[in-house]
Amino acid sequence: MNEFEKNVQTKRNDVGDSAVGFIASFVFFALLFTIAVAVQVIGS
Repeated sequence: MNEFEKNVQTKRNDVGDSAVGFIASFVFFALLFTIAVAVQVIGS
């Protein structure tokens, strides 16, 4: 057995962390897209 398998830092499930990361990145890119569309509408 691996040393890291014996001495785990946390026993939490990774699904929650993965969901938070996915949602945060999605919101970031959606915000970037919204700002780009707003700049394009204002500029034209």
